Amino acid sequence: MAQFRFSGRDAQGRKISGSRQAASAEALAGELLAERITPLSIDALAEKAAAPDQDILRQLNKLLGRERVELEELIIFCRQMYSLNKAGVPIIRAIGGLAESTRNPYFREVLQTLRGDLEGGTAMAASLGNHPKVFNPLFVSMISVGENTGQLDQAFRQLAGYLEMERETRKRIKQATRYPLFVLIAMSVALAVINLLVIPAFSKVFAQFHAELPWPTRVLIGFSEFMQHWWWLLGLALAGSLTAFIRWVATEPGALIWDRWKLRLPIVGPIFERIALARFTRTFAMMYRAGLPLLQTLGINSHTVGNRHIGTAITAMREGVERGEALTRGAAASGLFTPLVLQMMAVGEETGALDDLFIEVADFYEQEVDYDLKRLADAIEPILIVAMGMMVLILALGVFLPMWELSAAAKGIK
Repeated sequence: MAQFRFSGRDAQGRKISGSRQAASAEALAGELLAERITPLSIDALAEKAAAPDQDILRQLNKLLGRERVELEELIIFCRQMYSLNKAGVPIIRAIGGLAESTRNPYFREVLQTLRGDLEGGTAMAASLGNHPKVFNPLFVSMISVGENTGQLDQAFRQLAGYLEMERETRKRIKQATRYPLFVLIAMSVALAVINLLVIPAFSKVFAQFHAELPWPTRVLIGFSEFMQHWWWLLGLALAGSLTAFIRWVATEPGALIWDRWKLRLPIVGPIFERIALARFTRTFAMMYRAGLPLLQTLGINSHTVGNRHIGTAITAMREGVERGEALTRGAAASGLFTPLVLQMMAVGEETGALDDLFIEVADFYEQEVDYDLKRLADAIEPILIVAMGMMVLILALGVFLPMWELSAAAKGIK
């Protein structure tokens, strides 16, 4: 994208001048003519070199992984594109206007590249597919259907609704896990303070009596001394374990195993499963209603469901449909759905209203997720109380047992 300065006359003969970005002078001339502006002159402007500090900041953001587009920004983009398309604004002009108004430098660069591709004659879905970090296969497929059916504005509207529901789901999960995480962090900080400050003070007092200490006290003092002398080793081990885990999860086999384990976690495992199934059924209904073929809908859903283990089961469902099996039979073989949900799928498949029934299934799963998330804090709170009680009991036994023994010995001497 280059910057051009232009001058021209509108339909009333008034002179208009300004500067605008375009792929070429010919592309800008075509854009002006589409706006009923007759170009008189178009001159390319020399590009200004980026400031060194901006280059350094951009490289730093790239290393830290900050070159990304947040979900909220995608929602705003879809809503604005829906409004602009419905109002009849040309797609290239709409993309250019949004690129100039966005605050995210990375997203601005993506939109400018997208505008250049559109001016070069590339289809919008193909242009979006060139940025998989921003637009996932679901996004690209919905836009492709909108382009082919002439309902691009409706495609953006449906995507905005889907992304808003995804945002609400993430928000509910964060709200439900905020309290347990806060308690665990507080317990970790308290444990570190006790081992590094409190127990060393008591150990100096006990050492003055030259008496044999109970085994709980010896264990606490030994662990405290280990933390004081080898805290750096514990930090390195924790950092190394976390790095190894992140790299392992980034691999395909590791991600598959971890997603399978997440579904088997106590208390939260069923919630993860219902969230993934709600996302699958909602996305399936949206794409199937938009007109995508069944096989393509299942193929895209297997990669966007958010859990590779469930994605593998959806791929198996797709392979069953390719062999001529009914969708309900493949769903039953996957073992993911309850008999009630399978009956709803069967009715939808028999009546030809599969999208409507899948929306009902999605609502069913989302209601269960809401109920489980509301009960999550109530289910985790007793476990946290028991853990805190055990920690207090161990500390009390380790600290007060030698005091009681020393007090009893002192009374016996008297």
